[in-house]
Amino acid sequence: MEENQQNEEPVVPNPNEEHAVDSTESTPSDEVPAESVESSIPPFTEPPLNDVAVVNHAIRRELGKVIIGQGELMDLMTIALLIKGHILIEGVPGIAKTLTAKLFAKTIDAGFSRIQFTPDLMPSDVLGTNVFNSKTQEFDFKAGPIFSDIIVVDEINRAPAKTQAAMFEVMQEFQVSIDGVTRPMGEAFMVLATQNPVDHEGTYTLPEAQLDRFLFKINLIYPTADEELQIFERFQNDFDIRQAQHIEKVVDLKEIKRLRKLIEEVAISPDLIKYIGAIIQETRNTGDLYLGASTRAGIWLTKAAKASAALAGRRFVTPDDVRKVTVPTLNHRIILSPQREMEGVKSNDILNEIIQKVEVPR
Repeated sequence: MEENQQNEEPVVPNPNEEHAVDSTESTPSDEVPAESVESSIPPFTEPPLNDVAVVNHAIRRELGKVIIGQGELMDLMTIALLIKGHILIEGVPGIAKTLTAKLFAKTIDAGFSRIQFTPDLMPSDVLGTNVFNSKTQEFDFKAGPIFSDIIVVDEINRAPAKTQAAMFEVMQEFQVSIDGVTRPMGEAFMVLATQNPVDHEGTYTLPEAQLDRFLFKINLIYPTADEELQIFERFQNDFDIRQAQHIEKVVDLKEIKRLRKLIEEVAISPDLIKYIGAIIQETRNTGDLYLGASTRAGIWLTKAAKASAALAGRRFVTPDDVRKVTVPTLNHRIILSPQREMEGVKSNDILNEIIQKVEVPR
């Protein structure tokens, strides 16, 4: 990783194109200058996707072909993918929540499925069911759309409690149990769910147990004035968003597993672990919150901080890495006190106050 920082930024390979270079076959002769050999190598060959920062840059590059802004969302989606977490994206209609999630899934060389949650959606519509086969006189399992890798769940809060309950096991344990048979999910299994915070007609509040299964809750806001003008300019001659067809896959399942091991090896000092513990404790001690963060929240915060450091190209965690991921990791795992809720205070505001209050290790 240190070598990548010192040299100029490498080109990321395209998994869809076979340009692998065999060093045993392509070794240049002594008569050919090294510079000529390097210039003759086609693009998308080196280095392999073995660095978290390189992959994150490649994903942002591909999403940037269509999406303008939303850099934080892109980084957090990559972090969630690499530490096996799920994301809840909340925002008003029309700010590209679902589009960004779908395009992110296209950058991963893995399966993709989209589920539209509605009030009449049944658990079997999500998980699948056993169907009697009259020819074999046996029951055959018909897998539901949850059996894929990247799952985009649109308007997750429109499904009733029984359908939400069907998501508990698969999101927490990465498996589905139906009629006594347990079926595991793939290595890249990840749920990207969206919900609308303003239209509550026909919606159901997600239970705390469901919210706790999301690594991040990301509250999207409107783009800036400059970003919005760029969006208008980009799509004035592209009504059907044809540019989305040019999104390329930049990482596969094998590389995802390798990158996860790199993140596990990122160092975090005992002082920073105490810092994370102090933040978690403060959420429980402050009078502004009725319910503080759980131990599981602290574990996820530690994982996310290590992934944030890896995205920045570092092998060690800094306090800024912890602070960067604290709000999206904790904002859906706490409950405001009745008084603060009546005052219209947001959970993000309380968390930012806690971040400022807790002493940063030197």
